[in-house]
Amino acid sequence: MQRSRTALFVLTALIGSVALTGCDQAAESQQASAPQAVPVGVITLKSQALTLKKELPGRVSAFQIAQIRPQVSGIVQSRLFKEGAQVEKGQALYQIDPATFEADLAASEAAVARAEASIASTKSKASRYSELLKIKAVSQQDYDEADAAQKQAKAELLTAKAQLKSAQINLDYSHVSSPISGQISKSSVTVGALVSANQSTALATVTQLDPIYVDLTQSSNELTQLKKAIASGTLSVDSQSQTDVELQMEDGSAYPLKGTLQFSEVTVDPSTGSVTLRAKFPNPDKLLLPGMYVRASVVEGVKQNAILVPQRGVSRNTKGEPTAMVVSKENTVESRVLKVDRTIGSNWLVTDGLADGDKVIVEGLQKIRPGAPVSPSEVSPSATADKA
Repeated sequence: MQRSRTALFVLTALIGSVALTGCDQAAESQQASAPQAVPVGVITLKSQALTLKKELPGRVSAFQIAQIRPQVSGIVQSRLFKEGAQVEKGQALYQIDPATFEADLAASEAAVARAEASIASTKSKASRYSELLKIKAVSQQDYDEADAAQKQAKAELLTAKAQLKSAQINLDYSHVSSPISGQISKSSVTVGALVSANQSTALATVTQLDPIYVDLTQSSNELTQLKKAIASGTLSVDSQSQTDVELQMEDGSAYPLKGTLQFSEVTVDPSTGSVTLRAKFPNPDKLLLPGMYVRASVVEGVKQNAILVPQRGVSRNTKGEPTAMVVSKENTVESRVLKVDRTIGSNWLVTDGLADGDKVIVEGLQKIRPGAPVSPSEVSPSATADKA
């Protein structure tokens, strides 16, 4: 009897031990099959007002260019400037031998004096004949001839004065002067050279470099899209800031002075499909020279509620579409297909697919997949930019 009780006790203990072992194994198996939340770094998006700028290529062109040509023919007597120097408007550049023009001026002055004397004589005769005609002392024909002679003398005086003015102009043109202020080029003629009025070859060229123009080119398609964005209200325009232009030099350095947008062409170049925009820049140190290649940053407008996403948080799917991994309200991974406009620094400007308050995963992307549970922690945007 005692043996049977002992055996029954041992059997009961073994069964309980087996049952407990089975429960522990089932619990461990269930725990192992449950997915673990993966720690990830996220950035919570915040919309903001963003000033959009467009970088455009351009060429520097002179503000004014004057090709110096003689207005009269003659021998160059002297050159009155230093090649490459700064000249002022009205400054004499060349002296053409004035002897012939001085002689013509003197002859014209004599012709004027002769015409004035003739007027005095014919006027006196016409006056006398007028009185004599009243008493029938002269015939009407004699008076008419005296009156006509007076009028002819007046006409000859006008002709002589016109010739005098022309002679004076030719004499003045023998002093070849600069029509604008600027830097003058080398001279194409030397003292003693024979020059002709309105010849095709310029004696020199004067170029005004301060201020200076920069001609920019923009795609007609981009210009159309910009106008549509402004018309729809997607972009707001500040008339003051929209005219400001910043410049980048050929070596990549920033030009220290800002320019202003002057105008935009109204026709499209059929060979390039682009339009030309002209900006004016101050150039006191002559850093900008005609023909230089530059890049300019032009303000397009202000985009309200803009969404910026770090480039590290955006990838491409098999279709080439930009995508981002977002943490849902249930702390699971959700994949979003995006529409992006452009890069702003180390960020993408997103126009569709993300909204204010979304949590975009930027760290731990290699460990997750859509639908997986995650444990998000906020990452500083500056830290993200440093790692990008």
